[in-house]
Amino acid sequence: MKKMIAGLFGMALMSGAAFADAGAPAPCAKDLSKAVEKVNYVETDVAGVRLNGYVDVGYIYNFTGHAKVNNRVGSDSINAGDFSVNMVKLTIEKALTDKNEWQAGFRTDLMFGKDAGTFTGNGHASTSEFFLEQGYVVFRAPYGNGIDVKAGKFASWLGYEVTERPANLNITYSQMYAVLPATMTGVSLEYPINNNLEVGVAIGNGARDTNFGWDDNRDGYGIMAKVNYKVGGGNANWQNSVYYSWDSAYEIASVPNNGSENVVIYDTVFNWAPKFANGKLLLGVNADLGYAEGTTLNDSSSSSTLWSAAGYAKYQFTDLFSLAGRVAYVHVGNPDVFYTDTLAGHFLAQDNTSFTLTAGFNVVENLVIRAEYRVDIGNNTTSTEGDIAHTAAVQAVYTF
Repeated sequence: MKKMIAGLFGMALMSGAAFADAGAPAPCAKDLSKAVEKVNYVETDVAGVRLNGYVDVGYIYNFTGHAKVNNRVGSDSINAGDFSVNMVKLTIEKALTDKNEWQAGFRTDLMFGKDAGTFTGNGHASTSEFFLEQGYVVFRAPYGNGIDVKAGKFASWLGYEVTERPANLNITYSQMYAVLPATMTGVSLEYPINNNLEVGVAIGNGARDTNFGWDDNRDGYGIMAKVNYKVGGGNANWQNSVYYSWDSAYEIASVPNNGSENVVIYDTVFNWAPKFANGKLLLGVNADLGYAEGTTLNDSSSSSTLWSAAGYAKYQFTDLFSLAGRVAYVHVGNPDVFYTDTLAGHFLAQDNTSFTLTAGFNVVENLVIRAEYRVDIGNNTTSTEGDIAHTAAVQAVYTF
């Protein structure tokens, strides 16, 4: 391999708000305007193939002393605190250029560490600490403004938060992330109608395979579509997405579920960096409506509704210091329908309101340290319904 030092290039999915250039907060990982970041990479003998990634380590402490806290992955529900290698991520990619011509590329995202092991274990205990987040080939057909086609496993379009903690404004995940599809394995098409409007559609495996990789016992499929509008100035975008999955029941601990598991979710995300703040302020909103039926282990006729909303804000006070906040509310009519993790003793709260404050410190180039305090209020938050759960977290991330 030939080592080369990159200048500036877009890295919307992997890097995020924590790694933005000082004085200009980056958009969320799913903002298609793409932040411009400083990143080192290795280029192979095949022109354009790049290797980059990050190392994410941290510590999370749950003051309530109970496991039912901040559920998304195991490291968010440690009883008395634990030091952890959250994630070591490697991305190997040959991205498409801006030219509207026949061309092809690929992307592979490899994850190692405690978070990766939890994804591999479907939310349960797992001895494996490896997870393939993305692995796809992509090509462009130069029809109209160019149609981009992906085939393989790729990140979902739903939600404000993504799998990579450093790409989010906060260290811990909100419970909204627990009920949204994280990835899809299938085929997607994306088309820019003009400089401001982009549409996309995808079809892949069903809901449980899409979300946490449950071992499906049916041949269900899922469909995902999006419409993303970007403001001409590039400082705001509004994306609306919908996901529908049918006939994809799952099996846990050899107990089959005969329900149909029809799932539909509507998701809207708004992202804005006001120009009056000179790039120092970032505001975001995310809301979801969902319905699922026939998915619990004990009652195949049951159904559930979902509604949630969250507000995000980050302000870059100085080149070295930033502060980010999140307020989120989630209601799930029947938690077992959208998320079942009873074997591990973790339960998604039926009603949960969380308040999160995260301080970021750009210590030296490529190194960010963050500290966070979070309060959760809601049933199933702790061992006693209605209790308040307090969580503190620290994180150090180095990108390369």
